[in-house]
Amino acid sequence: MNKRSRFYPRLTVDTADVPAVGQAGGVLLTETVRASGLASAMAAALSPWRKPLAIHDPGKVILDLAVTLALGGDCLADIALLRAEPRVYGPAASDPTVSRCIDALATDAPAALKAINIARAAARAAVWGLAGEHAPGHAADASAPLIIDIDATLVTSHSEKEQAAPTFKRGFGHHPLCSFVDHGHEGSGEPLSVLLRAGNAGSNTAADHITVARQALAQLPGHRPGTRPGRKVLIRTDGAGASHKFLTWLHGQRLSYSIGFGLPANTAELLKLLPEQVWTSAYDANDAIREGAWVAELTGLLDLTGWPPGMRVIARKERPHPGAQLRITDADGLRVTAFATNSTRGQLPALELRHRRRARAEDRIRCAKDTGLTNLPLHDFDQNQIWCAIVALACELTAWMQMLALVDHPARRWEPKRLRTRLFTVPATLARTGRRRLLHLAEHHPWAAVVHDAVIRLRDLLGGPVAAPG
Repeated sequence: MNKRSRFYPRLTVDTADVPAVGQAGGVLLTETVRASGLASAMAAALSPWRKPLAIHDPGKVILDLAVTLALGGDCLADIALLRAEPRVYGPAASDPTVSRCIDALATDAPAALKAINIARAAARAAVWGLAGEHAPGHAADASAPLIIDIDATLVTSHSEKEQAAPTFKRGFGHHPLCSFVDHGHEGSGEPLSVLLRAGNAGSNTAADHITVARQALAQLPGHRPGTRPGRKVLIRTDGAGASHKFLTWLHGQRLSYSIGFGLPANTAELLKLLPEQVWTSAYDANDAIREGAWVAELTGLLDLTGWPPGMRVIARKERPHPGAQLRITDADGLRVTAFATNSTRGQLPALELRHRRRARAEDRIRCAKDTGLTNLPLHDFDQNQIWCAIVALACELTAWMQMLALVDHPARRWEPKRLRTRLFTVPATLARTGRRRLLHLAEHHPWAAVVHDAVIRLRDLLGGPVAAPG
């Protein structure tokens, strides 16, 4: 009788003082902090909140929390991941110290958020400068603008947290409104602003959209308060942004825009007024002609009184996907959607494809929820505002690391879960020789070389030593 072999070897497990390092790949994040100058910027910005005899700098506490979220944490206590590895991440504050730091910042949340945003903007300018032609704002103009996506999401609350309220989807929680800069097809994206709102906040509240847009513009390198960025920046939203007040504000700022637009109930009759030859074949995601989809301009057929001058309305009709239900504005068995834009350059199919790529904002929100936004772990609203700022920092660190260190690798587009599985959890040991600490990444790990090369690239940007990522 043959003895069946086990699927996995049976090991004797114990604990011991070994030089092994957990989350060794997180050195990519600490090197990104160093390259961006974020540590000094955050320390300076939050210096008013540092007590005279404090051991832990508030800026370091906030950055440690951001790194923790980037590595997969979702609450304040998960900073223990970093506290367990002081030789890699430096001294990390205790849980009570972290809680006191968040409480102190939340006591004057507007000032604290302003300080954090100033540090973020300074670091972003440094990162985009280092990225050069790979920066999202490189060579932006009216024909190829820098795109800022604005979108909202729902965050479920399982307890009576401050300003948690019933949502329009019959849930309970908060309804933050976010903005992201789009890195294009070759990259991912990074958050610019997160406006935390009560769960019953309106989806199409113009004042909130204007606030988020202002905060997003303030994060752009080179932006000066009181100036209008012009057509080299495009604001892109779904139909929630299609309000007279918001579009009028965009027009006043001379911004380009691409906004989802609701069609009137008599759309079917209006479409009959368009000659068949007016419709042009739409593009698919690969810029090729898509079968069964067409675009045309409806501006002349609509009453646009009260809307800003220069606004165009472009419609798309397509065969519905199997199982899709048609709406009252659909016609002849075809799904009809539209968007408003003030862009005058580019063919209709190209403008429509650019607007449809707004769906990337959904990817950015999914990444944010994988990086701490799924759950607002604190009770007070101001505390959770600080938490949202930390989430934005964590997402930025990940995006900046990819932009600077992984530009020529498929990992440039990897989302947080894959980065953690493949890069951040690479095993390593720590050694000391002379005055240097050496982090030896496990050679057998499939992606150890990727981490090593990425660290070298980050250090090359600053002209530092590249012998070892210690």
